This record gives sequence, C-alpha cells and structure tokens, in this order.
Amino acid sequence: MALPKSSLTFSHYGKFAIPPKPTTTGCSLLKKPRLSSSFLLHSSMLRRLLLSPSVHRFLSHPTKFLSFPTPYPSVFTYFSPLTWPFPYIFARPISSLKFLAMAERPSTPESHSRKYTNRLAAEHSPYLLQHAHNPVDWYPWGEEAFAEARKRDVPIFLSIGYSTCHWCHVMEVESFEDEGIAKLLNDWFVSIKVDREERPDVDKVYMTYVQALYGGGGWPLSAFLSPDLKPLMGGTYFPPNDKHGRPGFKTILRKVKDAWDVKRDILVKSGGFAIEQLAEALSANASSNKLPDGLPQNALRLCADQLSASYDSKFGGFGSAPKFPRPVEIQLMLYWSKKLEETGKLHEASEALKKVFFSLQCMARGGIHDHVGGGFHRYSVDECWHVPHFEKMLYDQGQLANVYSDAFSITKDCYFSFVARDILDYLRRDMIGQEGEIFSAEDADSAEYEGDARKKEGAFYIWTSEEVDDILGEHATVFKNHYYVKPSGNCDLSRMSDPHHEFKGKNVLIERQNSAEMASKVGMPVDKYLDILGECRRKLFEVRSSRPRPHLDDKVIVSWNGLAISSFARASKILKGEEEGTKFYFPVVGCDLQEYMDVAEKAASFIRRQLYNEQTHRLQHSFRNGPSKAPGFLDDYAFLISGLLDLFEFGGGIEWLLWAIELQDTQDKLFLDREGGGYFNTPGEDPSVLLRVKEDNDGAEPSGNSVSAINLVRLGSLVAGTRTDCYRQNAEHLLAVFEARLKDMAMAVPLMCCAADMVTVPSRKQVVLVGHKHSVEFENMLAAAHTSYDPNKTVIHIDPSNKEEMEFWDEHNSNITLMAKNNHVADKVVALVCQNFTCSAPVADPESLKVLLSQKSSSSASIGTSK
Repeated sequence: MALPKSSLTFSHYGKFAIPPKPTTTGCSLLKKPRLSSSFLLHSSMLRRLLLSPSVHRFLSHPTKFLSFPTPYPSVFTYFSPLTWPFPYIFARPISSLKFLAMAERPSTPESHSRKYTNRLAAEHSPYLLQHAHNPVDWYPWGEEAFAEARKRDVPIFLSIGYSTCHWCHVMEVESFEDEGIAKLLNDWFVSIKVDREERPDVDKVYMTYVQALYGGGGWPLSAFLSPDLKPLMGGTYFPPNDKHGRPGFKTILRKVKDAWDVKRDILVKSGGFAIEQLAEALSANASSNKLPDGLPQNALRLCADQLSASYDSKFGGFGSAPKFPRPVEIQLMLYWSKKLEETGKLHEASEALKKVFFSLQCMARGGIHDHVGGGFHRYSVDECWHVPHFEKMLYDQGQLANVYSDAFSITKDCYFSFVARDILDYLRRDMIGQEGEIFSAEDADSAEYEGDARKKEGAFYIWTSEEVDDILGEHATVFKNHYYVKPSGNCDLSRMSDPHHEFKGKNVLIERQNSAEMASKVGMPVDKYLDILGECRRKLFEVRSSRPRPHLDDKVIVSWNGLAISSFARASKILKGEEEGTKFYFPVVGCDLQEYMDVAEKAASFIRRQLYNEQTHRLQHSFRNGPSKAPGFLDDYAFLISGLLDLFEFGGGIEWLLWAIELQDTQDKLFLDREGGGYFNTPGEDPSVLLRVKEDNDGAEPSGNSVSAINLVRLGSLVAGTRTDCYRQNAEHLLAVFEARLKDMAMAVPLMCCAADMVTVPSRKQVVLVGHKHSVEFENMLAAAHTSYDPNKTVIHIDPSNKEEMEFWDEHNSNITLMAKNNHVADKVVALVCQNFTCSAPVADPESLKVLLSQKSSSSASIGTSK
C-alpha cells in the first residue's frame, strides 16, 4: 500500500529536535516540549507541562480522533535523557492531511491465517479475534500477561485499536502478520492487544500519555510499558520498514530493546513520573460548591460565539476539514437559540437556527450520509461533507437521529424527520440482534467482490457511472444528475477529497441541489421525481446487498445503546408531528412510530437482562457471547440513565424511571468524588488501570460528566424531598469542578455549557398527563406534550388505575399522586402544565395542550415541585 509522502521540518535547540508551532486543526495539537539532558531538568519540564494551562486546555479540547492521525500516520513519543539515534517523529499537522480515501488493505490468505493460534482465540471481542491467528504471541489485558513480563523481565508492547479501525487493519497486515516482526516481539516483549471499545479505561491511560507529550493521538495506539505498566514511550501507527528517513516498526523495536537493556532505570522513573503528573493534572477538584453567578450564561454565550466564528457558511458545519458531525455542537446551538427566543432576541435566535439547519442539510446531502442504505459515516475528509471515512458508528447514529428529530420539532419540516427515520431504519435493518441488542459499528473496508484478496475502504458504498446505467436503465440520467455521478468519478469537489486519485472512475453519491430545483429542471412534479429517486435507491440497494459486506462489530456497548435508546424513544413521539398522509421514500420505511418505542424498550430490556446485576445494581460494560470482564464505566451509567429517562418521558413504563433512579444511586457510589465534586471515569477498583480521571470533553461522544449533570437536573424535577436536593447539590458541585473549562474553553464542553445553564433555570416546566395509558387519546396527548422543542421541560405521565405507578409516585413525589387523584376523568386523558409552583387548568385535547406549551416560559421563581 502506497503511503503519501510526508515532509518534515524541525526547529532545533542544541541536539534536540522540537516541532514547528502547530496550527489549529481537526485534532488538538500541543507544542512539543524541548528535551533536556538530565532527568531533573526533564522532571521539571514535565511538571510544568502537565500543570500548565496549555495542557488543561488540551485535555479539554474537542479532539476529533481518527483511526489514523496523519497522512503518514506515525507519532513516537519518547522522553528520557537517552541519546536517541533518530529525532522525534512528528507528523504534520492535520490541516495538511491527505487522506487515503480508498486505501487498500491486503487480506491474509486463510491457510496462512490459521497457521498460528494465540490466546486471543478465547476472547469475545471482534477486534481481539481478528488477531487470534497472528504469529505474534498476543495476550489479552490481564494479570497473566503482566506476570509473564515480570517473570521474563522484559517490557510490554501494548497495541490498542478497534475492529472497524482502518489503520489498525493495515498495521496488522504489514507488521503483526509478518513472521520476522512477530519473532522480534515474541523474543523481546510481552505483547498485549486491547480493544479500546471493550476497555476504554485502559485506552484512556495510554492515549492521555501520548496526547499530553505529543499533542495528538489516534488508533492504532502503540505503547511500550514497563512490567508494572508505566508508560515508557508511545505512538500510533508505524510502517514496518524505515521510510522517508523515518524509522519503521522493526527499527523501533530494536531501539526500545536497546534502551531497556541500557537505560532501564531512567525509563521506568520517567514513566512513573509521567503517570503521577497526569494523575495530578486530571483529578481536578472544585474550589466551591457551585459556579459563580453569571458564569453559566457567559459560558453558553461564549460557546455559541466561538462556534459561530468557526461556522462554514458555504458548506455548513463548524470548523474545517476533516469534518465531523459533532452533535453536541448542534445541541448547544439549538439550546442557545431557545434561550434567545425566550428573552425576546428573535433575530439572533433565527440566525443561530439558520446555521444549524443549513449544517444539517449539508450533512444529509453529502457523501457522509449513506443515501442508499441510510445512516451516517464517521466523518468527511473534505470540507464539503463529500468523501467520508466509511465506518459507521452507533454513537453517531444515536446522537444524529436526536438532533434531526429536534430540528423537525422546531421547523415541522419533514426533510429533517425523514433523515431521522433514515438513520433509525438503518439501525433497525442492519444493527439489531435477535434479542433487541444494538450492535456497535460497521467497518469502512470490504472486498470489491467475493473472493477478492484485498479489501478497500468504501468499496461497499461507491459506484461507477456504468454500474448506475446498467442498474437503473431509463432513470439513470435523472439519478446521475441528482447525485453528481460522472464517468470519470465525482471526487473532485475539493483538493482534499481524493488527492491520490484512489477514487478515479468511482462515485460517492452527493446531492448538490435540492429535489425541487432538480425536478423543475427536468419538468417533472416533485412527488414523481422523489418516487423515481426512491425506486432507484432501492434498486441500487438490492445490487449492493449482493456485494461483500463490511465487517460488523456485533459487540453490545451499554453507553452507545443508551444513546440509541434515547433516539428511538424520542422519535416515537416527536415524529408524530408529521402530517397525516406523508409519503416516504426508500430507504425510509415509514413504519408505525410505535415500532421505534418497541426497539428502545427491547434494547433496554436486553441490557437489564444480560448486563445488569439485580443484587449489586451494577452494570457490565459490554456483551458479546456473554458479558465482558470490564465493569460498567461512568459513560455506561450516564448514557443509559439518560436513555431511560427519555424512555419514560416519551411513553415507557414506570419501571424505566425506577431503574434510572437505581442506576443513579449506583453511579454515585462508584464514581462520585464527594469531597472534590464530579464523577471519575472508572470505579477505581482495578489496580492495572493507572489513571482515574474526571472527563469533561464533549467530543464525538458527550462526556459522562456533562450527561450526568443533565441527568441530575432531570431527576430532580421528577422526584421530591431530600432526593431532589441531593441531585441538585451534586449537579452544582460537579459543574464547579469544571469552572475553568466553562470560563476559558467553553467550545470544548458545549453540552456542559447547556447543563450549567439548566441548573440555573429557576423553574423547569412540567407537563403532567393523567389517564389510562393504553389508549389512542394518551398517545396523542403524549405526542402533543413533546411537539415543541424545550430542553427545560419534564413530562410525567401517571395512570390512576395502575397500582404500581401510584405507589411509586406516592414514595418519590406525592404531589404527582395527588394531582392524579384530583384530575382523573374517566375515558379521558387530562394534561396540566406546571411552573413556578402553579399549574394550568386541566386540558383534555392535544391542541389545547399545544397552545399551553407554546406560551412563553416564565423564569422568575425558584424550582419547586408542582402542587
């Protein structure tokens, strides 16, 4: 596989090389610290580095990780006074990336792949199983490997990746299938393979180390550790051989072995010191129990201003290429526009919404969206959302479905509801197991045809003009004009789309004009035009289905399932706002929306049945052929609680709310720092995990602390008494931990900015529905309760004839029980809208409820429980 050339420039200080000042790019970069020639000076440098504001800014920066970080994706971080025979390896800033849009990945012949079998064959992780027949004597993460390293007195080589990571596959084929390299690894190291999705706690330790000293990271992550797991040096992808004046993996292995033999004590001290300083830098404590007055509003405004300054008015989105669909940014802008609207700043609110809606439209029309099969790819390598990195991740689908549903709730434009359905229908069709569990990801790579010995990125999704002609016949011209399909290939919209002509003659579907404009050009009614496009997509889908599919990672991750549960539950009611008789076009199914609620409940039931211990009330992190060994982490609890709250508020049973409360209790026991505030990312029970951090970065996924703060606000509006006080105090204390981030780096924590404002809202609006739930009337009233976008609204529903529900509310908030008794009307569903300790007169029809909810919110009183 040909890798693009990489030009390196260095600034020199004595004999040590430091990189040029990095540019602001899609990946966070820090200026590299200078090397010193003594350990004491090194220690001082590292202390200054790790305790400096720049590192804190970096650690909270919205780093957008790639499965490879550079065009020649290797970075090697090494910090000791050893005289290294080659300079630090610094990749060019990502602003100059030249992505391999369709890089080839050789497949190992079956006969060779079964020549060896190592310990990974007994694991459940798809990623580990991919390496089970390497000649490398891999160990899974665990005491057996650590004991072997201590016994042999050799360093550990740690390789971290995930099953749909393109460059992880490349490094496997180039290095881990190579018998010569395998011999070096087996003779000189104990080699451990980790699935970052199965063990995010382990990945966090060594990725943070590489980030802090290099300024960027990605997967595969390659690190060398002492037998007691201290990091010695690390990097990402390495090619097997020396190239372009840069050392290959074989050279790296030899030099690490030599360093271990000659300067072991210094290496180990350096690694231990690095971990100590990182632990100190990442264990922030609050200096007070709540944020200063005015800071939440200032942070919200600052984040919106920073995002607006990075807005791409030509192609939509925030920031430059590579472009990631970062839903937390959309959530912030929607929340901000709502606040502006409530304060009468209608023009500013409208401008914020225009940015959001245009960005969502550009993403949906771009090649990052799978027009034929539904769902979204990971990110776009260019600025126009055209050529993607083709892997599909569950966490993207769940969050994007939610923001498209929100856009529909504001605009009532079915364009946005169609995209939400498109995502959810893709998940229903391709990503759900027999018991309702939702799988993790689909790979970017696949063979072009059955039996092909090479896999290529995007092969499953791209088309030649000739293929389109043959499949679509008389409608081919209309389709090709609509999706910019050309005989020469269409990856020519940006110099970054296909710089190495990997896609020559190939087409990634993209809509450059809207359907109404295109229909007008061909003199065709829009409905007929959309019918033709939908039928064309169906035909292409049928042909595509006969191609070799990308690898499916059928691991079930609790946190990502929580995001998906939320999106299915919310869509089941929000999308009821679609006009009756709305027509849907393939790949949108147009199903009964109750089916979405069924998906959400089945996924939640699977997690409770397979990954939750009813006695200890604790979660396991993931499932594949049984629960993983890893415990549930903060994100698992926080994201699942959020999904369960949505499941209840959008029509699920009271058992989901009860389980959310139980999980919050467990989360507080396992992760809450009662002295310093905030939540740690791990329970802290595994001695092999050297860092326990309080995560705040809202990136590709929101941080567990941001989601937890919102969960606490929501729970506090559902229950009463000491519980609600506790929830509020924990939320305030949590946010106080991240005061500096909110003040100085708001753009890094957009969802936390929303959470900080939510805590200060004097009175959260409550909608209480009373009546028999298994009825059309209840469904219609519940849909009306969710018809408008209002993130500071809580919906409670109670059936007075349901003994379990009445007992729950009597225990957790007796005011709800009293409201149910006083407002129960036979054969009717009654709604009350409550705020500022008062409730509206009850209404019994959806339209009246919509009118009540459209009235301007009041914010002049303290939060309290409705009477």
